[in-house]
Amino acid sequence: MVAIKAQQANAVLTRPDTSLTAFLIYGSDTGLVSERAVRLAQSLAARDTPPGEIVRIDDPELEDDSERLSVELLTLPMFGGRKIVRTTMGRRVNGALLRGILEGPTLAGVLIVEGGNLRADDTARQVFEKSPHAAAIPCFADDAQSLDLMINEVLGTHRLSITPDAREMLLARLGADRGLSRGEVEKLALYAAGRGTIEAEAVEAIVGDASELAMERVIDAAAAGDGTRAIEGCQRLLASGEGAQSIIAAVQWHFARLHRIRGAIEGGRSMDEAMRQIRPPLHFKRRAAVEAQCRRWTAPKLAAALARIRASALAARTASSLEDAHAERLLMELARLAAARDTSALRA
Repeated sequence: MVAIKAQQANAVLTRPDTSLTAFLIYGSDTGLVSERAVRLAQSLAARDTPPGEIVRIDDPELEDDSERLSVELLTLPMFGGRKIVRTTMGRRVNGALLRGILEGPTLAGVLIVEGGNLRADDTARQVFEKSPHAAAIPCFADDAQSLDLMINEVLGTHRLSITPDAREMLLARLGADRGLSRGEVEKLALYAAGRGTIEAEAVEAIVGDASELAMERVIDAAAAGDGTRAIEGCQRLLASGEGAQSIIAAVQWHFARLHRIRGAIEGGRSMDEAMRQIRPPLHFKRRAAVEAQCRRWTAPKLAAALARIRASALAARTASSLEDAHAERLLMELARLAAARDTSALRA
């Protein structure tokens, strides 16, 4: 099967070729990857009479039985349609395992694999792109057209329409991640239930900026010591059009705020007092995450973090061609610093 272009993905998923028995859905937008995997599995199951069975098998299920994925895919069903086996790439579900499955006997079931932002030379991606019975489907950040289709789909399900100015405002707030974007549109649809038409005021009142939410997730991951999640989120932001220097600036603003809060705590204030003195005030939904970060980071560690952030900001400005790499490296350094043992850490 030839490699599928991103703009062809919807067509392939809507009417998947009946000769295909394995699908790799990959890309920087993990929300879109998951959404398309679910939709494809449901579509393939419904195509059989009686409907096929959807089975989920991931790394934990392979710990004691490394052959289970292959066995499920090669077993002919006694009743009903074919098995649709979903999995996600991990330590055990890797390129070598998938190569063995695709190059082995003809599959009785259908395999759907969710992958991350795979490079062109990744083993799994190459195996799916070269196999005559498989397809590799890329999922990258939504453009305006695909977001429009998603909005129409969600609002149509709820029998709602939307005015042109409200749609324009909504589109401006979506796109950083398909999962976040769909969640915001679903929330809007529930808010507007029974109104018939969504006006701009409803969008203003209900829909958050998905890019801002995605940015918070990236920063929180780095501050919590989760470098992998921070890098994955950063790559999604970059793919959606967010600038690397904007990401570094947001990180700097957040860590400067943490430094002020932690400084107040180490100066004798309670956590609650330190939080209340911050301006602009912290949104109540962010409070738990920020409190946890303040307990993890001491003032000396935050000072070291701010020094690294300033160095990264300067490097990104003076070598713009490498700014994406500087942003990713900074997030990884901050995650390592967050995870480092610090016996001087104070507990508020």
